[in-house]
Amino acid sequence: MELLVATHNLHKKEEIQQILGDEFIVKSLADYDLHDEIVEDGDSFNANALIKAKYCFEKTGIPSLGDDSGLVVESLDGRPGIFSARYAGNHDFAKNIEKVLSEMENVENRKAYFITVLCYYDENGAKYFDGRAYGNLLKENKGHQGFGYDPIFVPEGYEMTFAEMNPEDKNKISHRKQALDLFLDFLKK
Repeated sequence: MELLVATHNLHKKEEIQQILGDEFIVKSLADYDLHDEIVEDGDSFNANALIKAKYCFEKTGIPSLGDDSGLVVESLDGRPGIFSARYAGNHDFAKNIEKVLSEMENVENRKAYFITVLCYYDENGAKYFDGRAYGNLLKENKGHQGFGYDPIFVPEGYEMTFAEMNPEDKNKISHRKQALDLFLDFLKK
């Protein structure tokens, strides 16, 4: 089955392909020569995932998967949340991490979670699936795998960051994996 994932992010496309396996051919916006920036102006992860999935389906007619993910930090009242990718004003994750760490400089409560909301959109409309990975934030970067906030996030039950894990181990426990598992269960029904 071919699945269009509403992203320009090749890391996200590769991660989804690894999790879904060979039953699916995961395509990205670039594969369909869609280079428009999709304006994510929703007020929630669900709203932004819908915007992306619906855009792709309307442009191509191919069942599409919109993904909105982010880091939710308890002591920052849920920030960066839906603004995770552009928290420091752009898509520079080094600066985004720097901003989060500076806001938490003297904060003891380091609890946070990653969330992924998937919106599957086809001729029948929208269906949503979400997953969460709970953990704590470090005070400095560790590791070079993954992307985004992975270098400062240690999932519960582990002593290494997502960025220190090999992709296979991360993909077994990640928020995206949980959401994709729910999506796969839906497809099998």
